[in-house]
Amino acid sequence: MKEFLDENFLLQTKTAQMLYHEFAAQMPIIDYHNHLMPEQIAEDKNFENITQVWLYGDHYKWRAMRANGVDEYYITGGASDFEKFEKWAETVPYTLRNPLYHWTHLELQRYFGIREVLSGANAKKIYDECNAKLQTKEYSVQGLLRKMNVKTLCTTDHLLDNLEYHQQLKSSGTVLKVLPAFRPDKAMNSDDVVGLNQYIDKLSSLMGIAISTYDAYLSALKSRHDYFAKNGASVSDHGLEQIYAEDYTEEEVRNIFLKIRAKEAITLVENLKFKSAMLFNFALWDHQKGWVQQFHLGALRNNNNRLLSTLGPDTGFDSIGDFVQGKQLAKFLNRLDSGNTLAKTILYNLNPADNELMATMIGNYNDGTIAGKVQWGSAWWFLRSKRRYDQTVEYLVEHGLVEPFCRNVD
Repeated sequence: MKEFLDENFLLQTKTAQMLYHEFAAQMPIIDYHNHLMPEQIAEDKNFENITQVWLYGDHYKWRAMRANGVDEYYITGGASDFEKFEKWAETVPYTLRNPLYHWTHLELQRYFGIREVLSGANAKKIYDECNAKLQTKEYSVQGLLRKMNVKTLCTTDHLLDNLEYHQQLKSSGTVLKVLPAFRPDKAMNSDDVVGLNQYIDKLSSLMGIAISTYDAYLSALKSRHDYFAKNGASVSDHGLEQIYAEDYTEEEVRNIFLKIRAKEAITLVENLKFKSAMLFNFALWDHQKGWVQQFHLGALRNNNNRLLSTLGPDTGFDSIGDFVQGKQLAKFLNRLDSGNTLAKTILYNLNPADNELMATMIGNYNDGTIAGKVQWGSAWWFLRSKRRYDQTVEYLVEHGLVEPFCRNVD
């Protein structure tokens, strides 16, 4: 029987073990998409406790706790940090065969050297042991990144960000390279005309110019794109339900923008044309600068209106969407390719039903000019493989750790 999460976890063949241990394990991490906070990295923050690291913003854990019947008071509410950790620890056994179970224990092992299986029974012991280490310099934010051999990472930054913490990091002399990634989703979100107007007003204030026309808007956005480039950005990042590639004319989009600025309702067709025009311009700018563009596609976001109104967006109420991806994606990529303006591209899809579509789509636009010009991104959110976790279940059954809590596991 294998040890729980041993050195060959997920490495199910001799070839896989050789490739990982002899090659991959020694390689540095170059992370071009994450949601780490530049402020915490720049300040090299020491967290007070593991709850702040694990539970302050991790809506994957929040979803699991809610599914386990944990009251919101212990998730995003006013409970103490230990109370929140304890409720998470009590939830962990019920996440067996979910990646959360393995992420949790791999992090305990690799960061803290703790090989125990977390549960409510040992929550206080593990909480105290982790917290003691988190007070040391070795466990500051940059220390934790060094521990995992992270050399370069690209944070995800809204285009209004002044990037001051990236500038601070660059001037600090740290060997860790932290670069911004250009995330313009809010700038093209014409689903919410009121919110988009507020966003344009903020951009207008930031730039010190009036933005009353589409051309002025594009000019201001291009200036922000240039600003990101000056601060080291070389990737853009888009979180979209699907690619937008409606046919439009510049005059049509100019008129749609005037309606938006007048806070008038726009039609569905006008909405799609505006998004298509914006996305195409972002892609052109990426190509001009030699950037890599990333598209995260297929998430149906903020589905629970009641809790969205109290907790806000990105709090654990997103799902796989069943959007039709193929035709619009091909149209978008083909339009760029036809003008020889297709930047290096990474496609991430959330719906596993689209795996074959994405895997075959990328081959249509690799033209021999550069290796991997269009790539399929890594698995995202809900994607996982059941068979990977069998060895963990075998270990837990063998050691009597499963039976008390696995009543609902298939």
